[in-house]
Amino acid sequence: MLRTLLLGFVMLAVLAPSTVAHADPTLAEIEAQLDKSNQDLEATIEAWNGINADLATTQAKAAELQAKLKPLQDGVDETSANVEQFAIAQFKTAGNMQAISAILNASDTGSLMDQMSMLQQITHTQQKDIENYRNAKSKYDDEKKQLDELLAAQTTQKSDIESKRKVIEGDIKKLQDLQKKAVAAGSKKVNPPSYNPGTLPPASGRAGAAVAFAKAQLGKPYVFGSAGPNSYDCSGLTMAAWKAAGVSLTHQASRQFSEITAHYRTSTLPFDTLEPGDLIFYNGLGHVGIYVGNKSIIHAPHTGTVVQYASATVDSVYGWARPQ
Repeated sequence: MLRTLLLGFVMLAVLAPSTVAHADPTLAEIEAQLDKSNQDLEATIEAWNGINADLATTQAKAAELQAKLKPLQDGVDETSANVEQFAIAQFKTAGNMQAISAILNASDTGSLMDQMSMLQQITHTQQKDIENYRNAKSKYDDEKKQLDELLAAQTTQKSDIESKRKVIEGDIKKLQDLQKKAVAAGSKKVNPPSYNPGTLPPASGRAGAAVAFAKAQLGKPYVFGSAGPNSYDCSGLTMAAWKAAGVSLTHQASRQFSEITAHYRTSTLPFDTLEPGDLIFYNGLGHVGIYVGNKSIIHAPHTGTVVQYASATVDSVYGWARPQ
């Protein structure tokens, strides 16, 4: 009987559905996830900024080429008319159908002179007209090819921008949900106490203009892809600050680092060397802020925050740079 009861208990234990208790994540785990989500999202946003910068460059080059094409087309039309008149004259005077066919129906500009070399009775002036036509057509074709390639690149870039925008917007929604979860768990990371930079040293010259601009943006909201005047993301803020000082930078942290001649790769900031206006880069060039002295920066941290002061060691340091 006892054996039967024990066997029954064993069978119940085997057949009963197993339930594993899943403990809710701790506050530390939520905050760690929040930090990672912020960094991942900012890296995606900076990649998106880079594509936007590429598109702006492509559009500028395309506009420049389009402006050049009109006079080139005019040149082709003019020299083509001269060659056509010569061909018609050849046909009228000599009935030379080979001449008009070779001149007007050449398969490409490179073959035109080869075909014309077989023709007889071509004067020096006529040869010059043919050469001018060939040169004008070649220049036009080269520029037109570049323009077509740029327009195709624009289409790809616009598609990339739109697809990444959708990813960013989805990630922002997830981040906002995580922020609410962190706040409910008692986190202070979402709305931390204001950072006090203390007494800041004066800054002069271009650096002074950049720092003054950054200070004037304090309190404005973080919006991805924005470079003012009412909102900023991290590289948008530093770009706008140094633009106010007369220095042109691209709206992307990694490109700002490479564009500045005096840039330094270091994981430990040399505070005895840093000066107000220097840019400090974080998280593998995923974030950037502007140094204002006293081991402090002004930066636009991430979604849900505003332009604010922070410790210069707020994140993992990648390096720093000094715009000139």
